[in-house]
Amino acid sequence: MIRMPELPDITAYITALEARILGQPLEHVRINSAFLLRTAKPPASATEGKIVRELRRVGKRIAIGVESESGTGLWLVLHLMIAGRLHWRPVNAKLSGRNNLAALDFPNGSLVLTEAGTKRRASLHVVEGETALNEMNPGGIELFSSTQEEFRKALTAENRTLKRALTDPRIISGIGNAYSDEILHAAQLSPVTLTQKLTLEQWTRLYSAAKATLQLWIDRFNAEATSTFPEKVTAFRPDMAVHGRFGQPCPRCGAPIQRIRYADNETDYCARCQTGGKVLADRSLSKLMKSDWPRTLDELEALKRK
Repeated sequence: MIRMPELPDITAYITALEARILGQPLEHVRINSAFLLRTAKPPASATEGKIVRELRRVGKRIAIGVESESGTGLWLVLHLMIAGRLHWRPVNAKLSGRNNLAALDFPNGSLVLTEAGTKRRASLHVVEGETALNEMNPGGIELFSSTQEEFRKALTAENRTLKRALTDPRIISGIGNAYSDEILHAAQLSPVTLTQKLTLEQWTRLYSAAKATLQLWIDRFNAEATSTFPEKVTAFRPDMAVHGRFGQPCPRCGAPIQRIRYADNETDYCARCQTGGKVLADRSLSKLMKSDWPRTLDELEALKRK
């Protein structure tokens, strides 16, 4: 199963790209898919010949900022969704094959966007100025710049399951299916516990686990990204605690990892560590998931704060 790039993965991409394209002119934008570009004005060609001045993460999006004639700056905003991936290839790399969607050409190489499968979910927006860029942000808080109380208030604004709250882009930025599983395992909390039922001690555990888990993977991926371009984003990491490890032993207690499947979503957890030994597979759980979860990851990613 392919997983969506999340905060640690996006951070690693940006680290690798900063070393390669920051301060470089974007010579050409080549688009090989009619479905990729979602904006018409300004045109993608307006970014050609412009110097890359900044790279930024916006939720699970990668924003490449270049200079503009007006001085407000242009942004190419990539959302990889589930199967989109970035690759650093030789100068003027060919875009043969339907999975090669676009290339951004620089003097020292080409940044190529690919997307596996037949569904075209990945997107490119070209926008001008900070205001337009901010409008693309779903509105979730940034974990590392938020206090525990701000974290708690954001997650309790609606009474959601922990799994849904952690992955809702309107609530918290950059966390998806994989790292929410890892965070909840580290905090020893059930994915279906409702946010408004947590005790102060549980909030402390969850906040600490979220920061520690994400920082662990950010550090690992950034260390790799300083020497080579990230090419392992598609794979489940064997050293993850629960995500993608259904049936394998929990690294904490040795019990087999369990999973919940609902529509496009999968949650992996340890029953012994997180749910008091209860396997979450009854009808009441299905009803809860149906009321708390969008049916597809596309629907979840499309959410924005009103």
